[in-house]
Amino acid sequence: MTAAPTPDILRAPLVVEFPFTRSLGPVQSAFLTGLRERTVLGVRTSDDRVLVPPVEYDPVTAEEIRDLVEVAATGTVTTWAWNPSPRRDQPSAEPFAWVLVRLDGADTSLLHVLAAPGPDSVRSGMRVRVRWAHERTGAITDIACFEPYDSEPDGRAPTAHRGVFDDAVTGVVAPARLDYTYSPGRAQTAYINALAGRKAVGERCPRCRKVYVPPRGACPTCGVATEEQVEVGPRGTVTTYCIVNIKAKNLDIDVPYVYAHIALDGADLALHGRIGGIPYDQVRMGLRVEPVWTDGSRHPDHYRPTGEPDADYDAYKELL
Repeated sequence: MTAAPTPDILRAPLVVEFPFTRSLGPVQSAFLTGLRERTVLGVRTSDDRVLVPPVEYDPVTAEEIRDLVEVAATGTVTTWAWNPSPRRDQPSAEPFAWVLVRLDGADTSLLHVLAAPGPDSVRSGMRVRVRWAHERTGAITDIACFEPYDSEPDGRAPTAHRGVFDDAVTGVVAPARLDYTYSPGRAQTAYINALAGRKAVGERCPRCRKVYVPPRGACPTCGVATEEQVEVGPRGTVTTYCIVNIKAKNLDIDVPYVYAHIALDGADLALHGRIGGIPYDQVRMGLRVEPVWTDGSRHPDHYRPTGEPDADYDAYKELL
């Protein structure tokens, strides 16, 4: 077959998000619980440096550190960057400055937000103070932001603190989210467009002559580009499978069910697919299957047995 004209490359927005849960050790627990109580804590190292935010191990010597101290809620901006267009879930919907603030009594700087009318009002060396959130839960957002504050460092040394509070915060849940635009590229765009016509189209390597479905745009063995399109299937052979016993969120399929690698006839690479139309405990290697489509779908809903005799192991062993 000859190479097909290059179609418009598909693109689509994609969001990956999940809640990240972590437990807190004694130092981080004291730090976040302290913020809830309007107290800023740091740790003192063996060489008498005070680190804010505190860490549990000295970044220079790697020794464990537990000597908690309280520092002031005022400090000095060491460096800054103006954010003219805040993004979703950032601390403020209005333009603001990211600042590194060295709190009085600390030797390191804390990253946070400065409320300022514009970049002309921000400078390194300016004095600031904490503006506490009205509702505090034991999180870094208990510091609502920093605000300009006309003062001079009072020179007082940090004071020792036991780090003991009632109802201490022991864990946090932080939402993690990544928004991006995904493109499958030229080869898989052609594959997806062919699926809309209920066809499976792969690409043949010009050197080893293997046909890859889904196509990758290049042969993973020879390292050369692939362009020649080859229609394969629609029937295929189960090469291996697994039984799924845990129901996935937002997937309306009863468990247990079978997910399999299926080598379509004419392909030299197995693809993934769900097996239906047969009890899960009767699925086996070598089972011959065919796709089942639903109206309006751009891909097979699942694969079902064809009723043909099972394929001989030698016919698919190289595709395991």
